[in-house]
Amino acid sequence: MKTLVKDAQSLLTAAASLTGTKADELRARGMRMLDAALGKGSEYKDQAMVKGKELAKNADVYVKDNPWRTVAAAAGVGLLIGVLLGRK
Repeated sequence: MKTLVKDAQSLLTAAASLTGTKADELRARGMRMLDAALGKGSEYKDQAMVKGKELAKNADVYVKDNPWRTVAAAAGVGLLIGVLLGRK
């Protein structure tokens, strides 16, 4: 996706120095590339939101099913972080 945006930027930069139909073609092509990149970005954002909600739901179910394991894991992580920060 980064290469698509870079290509579109280079086309638009080249089109800025040109005039006439060639410049219009380059600008139109660059805009199509940017539109495609924005569409893909929006699609990925939607997929990430769905996956994030799914993971949060699974974590909530796990915590409710295993409360003592969760407390023990949180205490262990807290102890580890405390030891690491205390060493400095």
